[in-house]
Amino acid sequence: MPEPVLEARGLTRRFGALAAAEDISLALRPGECHAVIGPNGAGKSTLVAMLAGEQRPDSGTVLLGGEDVTRLGAAARARLGIARSFQITQLCRGLSVRENVLLAAQGASGRSFGLLRPAGRDPARGGVADAALTAAGLAARAALPAALLSHGEQRQLELAIALAQAPRALLLDEPAAGLGPAETEALAARLGALKGQVAMLLVEHDMDTVFALADRITVLAEGRVIASATPEAIRADRRVREAYLGDVVDG
Repeated sequence: MPEPVLEARGLTRRFGALAAAEDISLALRPGECHAVIGPNGAGKSTLVAMLAGEQRPDSGTVLLGGEDVTRLGAAARARLGIARSFQITQLCRGLSVRENVLLAAQGASGRSFGLLRPAGRDPARGGVADAALTAAGLAARAALPAALLSHGEQRQLELAIALAQAPRALLLDEPAAGLGPAETEALAARLGALKGQVAMLLVEHDMDTVFALADRITVLAEGRVIASATPEAIRADRRVREAYLGDVVDG
């Protein structure tokens, strides 16, 4: 079995007496989609924040490509290849769609963020940005101001921004939040096309999307892992059905 791209070993995070995450371990392997599900307060967002470097665990280890990155912050981990999306979309709304993606490509290249003009004239950065826009389904909207995008298109743009960073691991925190059925189906198709190209950790409400995409599913409840297996095994797991799937309302 290949070495994990990203691995959590025994991650614990407490807020006072509350354990938001307790001894969580999981491995994200090259090219796979590993979904994390669980009810409200299960610890999913805390886990993503610890993996991305936005929160430091009280104990445990985060490994990226076998290297211990636990003490590194979010910016350093992003430079090493961890990209993420957020539940609430974060865009530069005064810039065009393509300029948003160019900024991400420029940052990933290690160059100064100074002016957009040099990045826009750089064929390599421009090619990266255009490929990311195409993968996210936004090539035809590249010149439009980001502020004019629909909510669904903003989600697509956030995906393009993440892809422009050429991530080793892509953390997707509820990418279908607020989307309608048709938009969710289109998003699932785009993410499905990325399988095998980038390792994805998917936290998602929509179970149809989860079971359509996931190679492996980890289930959290009350901050702990209660199961981690293939989608078929998760469907059949009595503990999972009692904790979550039998009353399908994620959070």
